[in-house]
Amino acid sequence: MSVNELYTKYTRVWIPDPDDVWKAAEITRDYKEGEAVLHLKLEDETPLEYPVGPKSNPLPFLRNPDILVGENDLTALSYLHEPAVLHNLRVRFLESNHIYTYCGIVLVAINPYEQLQIYGEEVINAYSGQNMGDMDPHIFAVAEEAYKQMARDERNQSIIVSGESGAGKTVSAKYAMRFFATVGGSANDTNVEEKVLASSPIMEAIGNAKTTRNDNSSRFGKYIQIGFSRRYHIIGANMRTYLLEKSRVVFQAEDERNYHIFYQLCASASLPEFRELGLTSAEDFTFTSLGENIFIEGVNDADDFIKTREAFTLLGIKESSQSSIFKVIASILHLGNVEICSERDGESCHISRDDVHLQHFCRLLGVELQQMEHWLCHRKLATTSETYVKNMSSKQASNARDALAKHIYARMFDWIVEHINMSLQTSSKQHSFIGVLDIYGFETFEVNSFEQFCINYANEKLQQQFNSHVFKLEQEEYMKEQIPWTLIDFYDNQPCIDLIEAKLGILDLLDEECKVPKGTDQNWAQKLYKQHSSSAHFQKPRMSNVSFIIIHFADKVEYQCEGFLEKNRDTVYEEQINILKASQFQLVADLFHDKDGVSSSKSSRVNVRAAKPTPKTPNREHRKTVGHQFRSSLHLLMETLNATTPHYVRCIKPNDVKEAFSFDSSRAVQQLRACGVLETIRISAAGYPSRWTYPDFFSRYRVLLKKSDMMSADKKLVCRNLLETLIKEPDMYQFGKTKIFFRAGQVAYLEKIRADKFRSACIKIQKTVRGWLQRVRYRKIRKSAITLQRYGRGYLARRYAEFLRLSRAALICQKQYRMVRDRRAFLRVRQAVVTIQAYTRGMFTRRIYWEFLMHHKAMIIQKSVRGWLQRKKFRRARAAAIIIQCAYRRRLAKRQLQQLKIEARSAQHLKKLNTGMENKIVQLQRKMDDQSKELKSQNEQLQQVNITLGSEVNKLQKQLEQARSQQAGGGQLTSLQEELDRLREELQEALAHNKKLEEEHGTEKQSLQQRVEELQRENSLLKTEKEEMNQIIAQLSKSSEDGSSVSQKEATLQKELDQERQRYQNLLKEFSRLEQRYDNLKEEVSLNKFHPGHRRNPSNVSSLESDSNYPSISTSEVGDTEDSIQLVEEMGVEKAAMDISLFMKLQKRVRELETERKRLQTSVDKMEELAKRKGSESRSPTSETETADLAYDSLKRQELETENKKLKNDLNELRKTISERASQNNSSNELQDGYNLLLSQLKAATEELDARKEEVLILRTQIVSTAEQQGKNNHIESENVPELNSKEPIDKEEAAKDYHGLTESKKLLEAQLQTQSRQHKDELEALHTQIELLRDDIEKKQEILNYMSSLSPEAKVEYSVQQEITRLTNDNLDLKELVEKLEKNERKLKKQLRIYMKKVQELEASMAAAQSSRSKPELIRQVTVQRKEKDFEGMLEYNKEDEALLLKTLITDMRPSLVSATVPCLPAYILFMCIRHADYINDDQKVEALLTSTINSIKKVLKKNNDDFEMTSFWLANTSRLLHCLKQYSGDEAFMTQNTSKQNEHCLKNFDLAEYRQVLSDLSIQIYQQLIKVAEGIIQPMIVSAMLESESIPSLAGVKPMGYRNRSSSMDTDAGGPSSYTLEALIRQLGQFHGIMRDHGLDPEIAGQVVRQLFHCINATTLNNLLLRKDVCSWSTGMQLRYNTSQMEEWLRANNLYQSNAAATLEPIIQAAQLLQVKKKTTQDAEAICSLCTSLTTQQIVKILNLYTPLNEFEERVTVSFIRTIQNSLQDRNDPPQLLLDTKQTFPVLFPYTPSALSLETLHIPASLDLNFLIRV
Repeated sequence: MSVNELYTKYTRVWIPDPDDVWKAAEITRDYKEGEAVLHLKLEDETPLEYPVGPKSNPLPFLRNPDILVGENDLTALSYLHEPAVLHNLRVRFLESNHIYTYCGIVLVAINPYEQLQIYGEEVINAYSGQNMGDMDPHIFAVAEEAYKQMARDERNQSIIVSGESGAGKTVSAKYAMRFFATVGGSANDTNVEEKVLASSPIMEAIGNAKTTRNDNSSRFGKYIQIGFSRRYHIIGANMRTYLLEKSRVVFQAEDERNYHIFYQLCASASLPEFRELGLTSAEDFTFTSLGENIFIEGVNDADDFIKTREAFTLLGIKESSQSSIFKVIASILHLGNVEICSERDGESCHISRDDVHLQHFCRLLGVELQQMEHWLCHRKLATTSETYVKNMSSKQASNARDALAKHIYARMFDWIVEHINMSLQTSSKQHSFIGVLDIYGFETFEVNSFEQFCINYANEKLQQQFNSHVFKLEQEEYMKEQIPWTLIDFYDNQPCIDLIEAKLGILDLLDEECKVPKGTDQNWAQKLYKQHSSSAHFQKPRMSNVSFIIIHFADKVEYQCEGFLEKNRDTVYEEQINILKASQFQLVADLFHDKDGVSSSKSSRVNVRAAKPTPKTPNREHRKTVGHQFRSSLHLLMETLNATTPHYVRCIKPNDVKEAFSFDSSRAVQQLRACGVLETIRISAAGYPSRWTYPDFFSRYRVLLKKSDMMSADKKLVCRNLLETLIKEPDMYQFGKTKIFFRAGQVAYLEKIRADKFRSACIKIQKTVRGWLQRVRYRKIRKSAITLQRYGRGYLARRYAEFLRLSRAALICQKQYRMVRDRRAFLRVRQAVVTIQAYTRGMFTRRIYWEFLMHHKAMIIQKSVRGWLQRKKFRRARAAAIIIQCAYRRRLAKRQLQQLKIEARSAQHLKKLNTGMENKIVQLQRKMDDQSKELKSQNEQLQQVNITLGSEVNKLQKQLEQARSQQAGGGQLTSLQEELDRLREELQEALAHNKKLEEEHGTEKQSLQQRVEELQRENSLLKTEKEEMNQIIAQLSKSSEDGSSVSQKEATLQKELDQERQRYQNLLKEFSRLEQRYDNLKEEVSLNKFHPGHRRNPSNVSSLESDSNYPSISTSEVGDTEDSIQLVEEMGVEKAAMDISLFMKLQKRVRELETERKRLQTSVDKMEELAKRKGSESRSPTSETETADLAYDSLKRQELETENKKLKNDLNELRKTISERASQNNSSNELQDGYNLLLSQLKAATEELDARKEEVLILRTQIVSTAEQQGKNNHIESENVPELNSKEPIDKEEAAKDYHGLTESKKLLEAQLQTQSRQHKDELEALHTQIELLRDDIEKKQEILNYMSSLSPEAKVEYSVQQEITRLTNDNLDLKELVEKLEKNERKLKKQLRIYMKKVQELEASMAAAQSSRSKPELIRQVTVQRKEKDFEGMLEYNKEDEALLLKTLITDMRPSLVSATVPCLPAYILFMCIRHADYINDDQKVEALLTSTINSIKKVLKKNNDDFEMTSFWLANTSRLLHCLKQYSGDEAFMTQNTSKQNEHCLKNFDLAEYRQVLSDLSIQIYQQLIKVAEGIIQPMIVSAMLESESIPSLAGVKPMGYRNRSSSMDTDAGGPSSYTLEALIRQLGQFHGIMRDHGLDPEIAGQVVRQLFHCINATTLNNLLLRKDVCSWSTGMQLRYNTSQMEEWLRANNLYQSNAAATLEPIIQAAQLLQVKKKTTQDAEAICSLCTSLTTQQIVKILNLYTPLNEFEERVTVSFIRTIQNSLQDRNDPPQLLLDTKQTFPVLFPYTPSALSLETLHIPASLDLNFLIRV
C-alpha cells in the first residue's frame, strides 16, 4: 500500500511529545507523497502542522483501530511500534486495571502498588491445566506453561523474572513458586512445597531492604531450582544466590533501611529470650539509623520476625542454631557502634576498654576481647623476610571494621542459604526441575558503581540469551508453517559482552589492577581509556578522567571508577578472621572455616627448607576477586538457562512515587527499552507479526466476499482469492499450512476495509429506512389534507341545508301560531260553559254524598271497634305462639348454622352451590334462547301475515277502483268500504297481538335477566364468603405460629445445622484423604522393603483388616417365590428390571396367595404329623393312617373348592367392572376393542377354570370311592379277625379314638379361628387403606377444584379433557394389571392342580402297596414329607468359612451389569438378610465380622475404582440402602411408621447397630464425595468449551485478531489441538450421570444433590473463566451463555430435577450473561445493573465491565466513569474479598431416610451370582 492510501483524512497517528512521550492526533487533510507538512488535529481539537522530511523527521506512526486497543497480547496489534505498545499497556493498566500483558513470549507485569485479589487458590485452580493463550495474562499462566512443557517435553524449564528495583520481581517469583507448590504438591508427608514457600520470608528478611524505589527490594539475585519426580510432584529444591549487596550492611542512603532482619530483631528485643543480646531500638545503632527512617508504613517488624522464626523452624533449623544466628546479627549491630578514637599523631587509633558494644560483640561471638580490640586498630604486614605489626589510622580502622561487618554478614547469609538447601534436599532422584530466576534488572543511577556494573553485565548476558531464543522461536514457527524463511536482523550485544568479559576486557583489567600492590582506581581508568577507546560500545566522558561510559543494549551508562578496586578485592584482614575462627561457639567458628582447607594437608608432610619463614598462602577463595566469582557464577547460570526452556517475566515500575494505578509514560518506556520488550516487538514486526487461522480469517472477513465465493467448501482457496483481491502486494502476506501470515499494518488495513463495508451497508440501510419513513410521513400528510377538505365541504353543505330548514320552519311556525290563537279563543268560551255546569251538578251530588258518608262512617266505626277487639285478642295469642316458635326455631337455627358453617368450610359445599347456580344459569340461558327463537319465529309469521294482508288490501283497492269505474251505485262501494275496514281491524288486532307477545317476551326476558343477576349476586356472595373463610383459615394458621421470631430461630438453627453438617463432612473428607495417604505410604513401604516369609492372601486380609471395633449388629432376609421367577421369565429380564412398580404390585398379590397356600400347607403338615403319631402309637396303624389320609384328602378338597370360589368371584367382579367401563366408554372404538379383547381372555380363563373344577370334582369322587372301599376292606378284616380280646379293651380303644378325634377337631377349630382372626385383621387393614385412599382422593379432588376455579373456561375444558384422558389411561393400566394378576393366579392353580393330581396318584399307588404289604406303613407318607414347602422369614444363613467368598462375590467381584436386571440394590438386601440371620442366632462375632469386612471391602473396591463413576454410584446406592435397611429394621419406632406388619416382624431382635449405622453414614458421605470428585473430573474439561466457546447459536460469536499466545507451544498441535466440546455433549454427559444413578436405585434426593453440586461446578468454572478471559466478555458471548443456561434449566425440568435447587446455582452466570447484554451508558443503566446483579459481588461486576470487549467498531466500550458510578453505588455491599468462585466448594450432603417397600422373604437371588452356599431361612 502506498503512502497516499495510508495517510488519508481521519486517519489517526502518533506524534512525539516531551511530556507524554507519544501523543495521539488525527489527519485532517489527505497527505500526498512529497509534501513537507502533515496537517493534524490533536485530541483537544488543536490544529497542528507536523513537518515531514525524508531523513530528519519521518512520517508519524499509525494508530491501531480501537477494536485492537487493550489486547491481551501486544503482538496481536496490527501496527507494532513503541507508541502502540505504550498505549496498549496504559489502557489496560489504567482503564481495565490489568497488570499483566503478553508480548509474544514475554509476560509484562506492571506493579500496581496495591494488593489485588487475583492470587488466591481458586485462581490457581482456574489456571491449572489451561493453555496459555486461553486465559487472561497472569503469572500463573506462565507457571502453568512451564509446568506443562516440563511434563510434556521432558525438558527442564526456567522462569526468568527481571526488572528494576520496585517493579515487583520478588513478588512475581514468589507467586510462581506458590503455583508450583499448589499444583505439584509432594506425594508424601514431607511437605516440601511448604518448605519451599517458607524459604521466602527468611530470604526476604536477610536479603531484602527498603530503598527509595521499593519498600521490599531484593538486594541479591537468586535462582531457585524446584525439583520434580517422575510423577511431577515436588521432591526438593535448591537455591543459588548472586551478588549480595554487602555495602548496605554498613551504609544506607537517605530514606533507606538496612536489611529487614536487623529491624525485626530490634523490634523483638524486649522478649525474654533476646535480652542477652543487649539490643535496644534500631535508632540506637549506627548500621540501622543511617537512613534516618527506621519504619516502613504498613509493616510490623515484630510480626514479621515471628513469621521468620516460624519459617526457620519449619525448615528444620534448630532453636540453638537460630539463637546463634540472632547473636551474630546482634553482634554486627554492636560492631557498628564500636567507637574508634584517633590518636594525636593521626596515624594510630585505639578503642576504649569500657566500650560496651565491643564487650557485647565479643561476648555474643565468643571471642577474646583484648585480641579483637588490638586487631581492630592494628594490622599485620608480611614480607619475604619478616612480619611486623602496623598501626592503622581511625579511618582505616573504621573501614576495616566495616569490612569485617560485611564479611560476617555475607558468611552468615551463605550459611543460611546452605542450610535452607540442605532442608530442601531429598534422597529421591530428581527427574526434572523448574528454575525461577529472580534477578535485578538493568539499573542506571546518577552515580553508578561496581554493583550497577555487575548488574548490567548480567542483564547483557540475559538479553543476549533472550534475543537468540526469540529469534529461534520465530524461525521454528515459520518452518513449521512452511513459510519462506528470510533472515531477520536483530540486535546482537556480543560486542558489548566481549568488552566486559573478553581477554583484556574491563573485568580482566580490573583483576590485573587489583593484583598490583599499589593499584588505584585512576590507574585502572587510564588503562581502560588506552585499551578500549576504539570500541564502539566504550566512551570516555569529556569532563572526567575517573569514569567511563558503556553503551548497553538499553541505554548509555556512566560508571564512576571510585571504589571499584576495593569492592572487587573485598579485603578482610586475616587476623580478625582468625580470631573469629577461634570462637568458642561452634556455629561462629564454622562460618569462617575454609571449605577446601583439607587439600593443604597433603603438602604438609615434607619440609624441605626452613631457612626463611615462608608467608602463608592465602586461600583460593580469597584469591578470587568478586568480579571473577560473579563472572564464573554467571557463566554457570547461563549454561543452566541454555539447557532449559526459558519463560520471561518483565516487571515494570509504573511510577517512582509508589502511587497505586498511576502510569508515568516516560518511566515505562525507559523500562520497556531496557527489558527487551521493544526488541521483541521489533523482531516480530520485521517478519509477519499478525497471524490468522483460515477458519478465523474466513469468519472475520467473510463480509468482504461475494455470495458466489462463499459457496465454495475449500476455505483456504476462498481466503487466498479474497487476499489476492484486497491486497495487491504479494509480499505483504504468506499462506502457511494452518495460518495466514501478515506484515505489520495489513490487519489494520483489512479492518479498515471491513469497517468501510459495514459503514456503506449501514448507510444503505439508513437511506432505505429514512426514505420509507418520509414516504409514510407524506402519506399521512396527504390523507390529513383530504380529510380536512372533506370535512370543510361537508360543513358548508350542512350550513346551507340548515338555512333551508330554518326558512321552512318559519313558515310552519306562523301557520301553527295562527291556528293555536284561534283555537284558544274557542276553548276559553267552551271551558267557561263546562265549568258552570260542573259546579252546579257538583253541589247537588255532594249533598247526596254526605248523607251516604255519614251512614258509612258509623258502620266503619262499629267495624273498627269490633275488629280492634278481635285483633287485640289475636295478637296476644299470636305473640305467645311466636315467642314459643322463635325459641324453638332459634334452637334449630343454631344447629343448622353450625352445620352450615362446617359445610361452608368445605370446598364440596361451594362446589355444590356453584354447580346448582351454574345449572340454573344454564337453564335460564337456554330458556331465554328458546323464547328468543320463538319470538323470532312469531315475528317472521307476523311479517308474512302483514305481507299477505298488504297484498290483499292492494287487490281490494284495485277492485274498488274498478267497481267505481264500472258502477256509479254507492251500495257496492259501501260494502267494499266495510270489507276494507274489517281487514284493517284484523290487521290492527294482529299488530296488537304481536305487540302483546313482544311485551310478554320482554317482561319474561327481563325477569330472567333479573334472576340471572340475582344468581350472580348470590354466587359473588358465596365467593366472598369463601374468601372470608380462606382469610379466617389463613389467620388461624398465622395465629397458630409462634411468630416471626420462631421462624427466624428455625432458619438460624437450620443454617447452623447445615454449617455443622458441612464441617463434619469436610472432616470426613480430610479423614478419607489421610487414609488414602496412609495407604499410599504403606504401599511405598511394602515396595521399598522386602518382607520374607508368608504373605497373606486376599481372603484372610479381608477378614483380619478391620477399621472399626463396634460391638453388635443385625441382619436382613431374602425371600424367593416361584411366581416372581415366572413373571421375570414371561416379561423378559430387561422389562422386569425396568418396570419395578408393576413388579412390586405383582409381588404383593403373589405374597397374599403364597401366605394362603402356606397356611393350608401348615394345616396339612399338622394333619400328616398327627396321622404319623397315631400310626406309631396305635395297634392298628393301617386304619389310623387311612383316617389321616381321608382327613388330608378332605382338607385338600376344601382348599381347592375355596380357592376356586374365590377365583370365580374375582372373575365375576372383573367381568362386571370391565363391562361397566366398556359401557361408559362406548365413544372410543379402540378402547371398546381393548375391552372386548380382555373379556374374551377372561371368558377363556373362566372356561379353563371350569374345566379344572370338573377335574377337582372327579378327584373328589375318586377320593370318596377310595375311602368307601377302604372302609369295606377294614370291615371285612375286622370280621375275619378272631375275637381274641375282651369287650373292655375294645371300649378303651374306641374311647382313645374318640379322644383323638376330639383333639383333632379342636385343632381344626383353632386353625379356623386363627384364620378368621387373620382375615378380620386383613379386612381391617384393607378398610383402613381404603379410607386413606378415599382421603387422598378427596384431597386431590379438592386441589383440582381449587385449580379449576382459577382457570379460564377454555383452560377448564382443556384441563378436564386431560384429566379424563389420564383417568382412562390409569383405568386401562389397572385393568391390565388385574388381568395379569388373574392370569398369574390361573397359572398357579394349574400348577397346584398338577401337584395335587400327582399326589393323588402317589396316594393311590401307596394305598395299593399298603394293601399288598401291611408291614411297612411308615413309607406311605414319605413322598408328601419330601415335598413340603418352607415358610421363609427373609433371612440367609451362611457358614463362617464362606464369609470371604460371600464378600468376594457380592462386593469385590461385583459389577453393576451383573445385577442390572434384578431389584436395585440387591447386594445390600442380601447382606442385610445375612446380618438378620446372624442377629437371629444371637452371634455377635459373626455380625461384627460381617459388617466390618463389608465396610472394608467397599472401601477397597472404591479405592481400586476411584475414577469409575458407574462403580462409585453403584456402591453409593447400595451403601445408603444398607444404611436404610439397618434403620428400617432396627426396631426403633421412628423408623417403623411406614413398615408393614410383616416388615415389623422382621426387625432385629438382639443387637443395636446404631454405631454401625454411623459408620455406614460416614462411608456414604465419603462415597458421595468421591462420586462428586469423579463426576467433576469428567465434566471439568468440557465446561469451558461447552458453555463459553462452542457456538450454540451459529454465526453469533465474533472473532478478533490473535496474538502470539494463541499459537504458543502449550497448544498440542500434534494431537490435533485441544478437544472441543459442545453444549449437547455436556448435557448428554449429565444425562448419562443421572441415568446411571437412577438405574442403580440411588435415592432421587441424593441424585438431586449430586446434580446440584455438578451445576455449582459448571457455574463456578464458567464464571471464573469469564472473569479471567477478556476475549469472551462480549455481547455475543452473553447471548450464547444465556441460551446455554436456559438449555441447562430445560434439562432439569425434563428430568424432574428443578426442585433440587440446582437451577439456583446458575444464578451468578445468568446475571453475568445479562450484564454483558444490558445497556451500559447512563445512571439509570447503572441502577438497573445494581438491582439486577444481586448474586455477583462488586468486584466481579467491575471485573466484567472492565473486561467487556467490543467485537466490532460499532459497539462502544464501557467508560471509566460508568464503572466508577457502579462502584459508588455498590460500596455499601458486604461482599467477600475474593474475585473467583470456589470450584472446590462442596454443599453438605443429606441422606433422607427412605424405607423400602420390598418384603425380604419375596426377594429373588439370581443364579448367575453363584450364591448356592446361602441357605434361605
